[in-house]
Amino acid sequence: MTRKQARLYGVLLLLLGVGAATALALTALKDNVSYFRTPSEIVSGHYPEKASGRGVRIGGMVEKGSVRRDGDIVTFRVTDLVQSLPVRYQGIVPDLFREGQGVVAEGKIGADGVFLADRILAKHDEKYMPPEVTQALKAAKESPPQSKP
Repeated sequence: MTRKQARLYGVLLLLLGVGAATALALTALKDNVSYFRTPSEIVSGHYPEKASGRGVRIGGMVEKGSVRRDGDIVTFRVTDLVQSLPVRYQGIVPDLFREGQGVVAEGKIGADGVFLADRILAKHDEKYMPPEVTQALKAAKESPPQSKP
């Protein structure tokens, strides 16, 4: 075997190793991915995570007049200004969580259509809002209003 062939085999072996490591990492992370969806996408039912039961991240504004507290269970509605989705969370909400403010919730959709949040994230200050929420709210304002079912 010549030096040129040995170098070629070494490079091919290195590329094969990097490819295998990447495939293993992506396979391991696949189950932990949480996709961002708007309330309109969830209400319409057209999102791939519905069938798989994987975690979903929803974002929007906390609808005014929707927050209800029953012990450590908080229920509220998240809206993207087109549709709204009921959310149930058990635990302590962030200090900045309140009606009319941006929020991101991570969890799963229950059989009754209520989003069961595992984690609630509230915006940090007056100017901060997660980019996904900002884009979703902007898109909702530009699209024509849809009738509620």
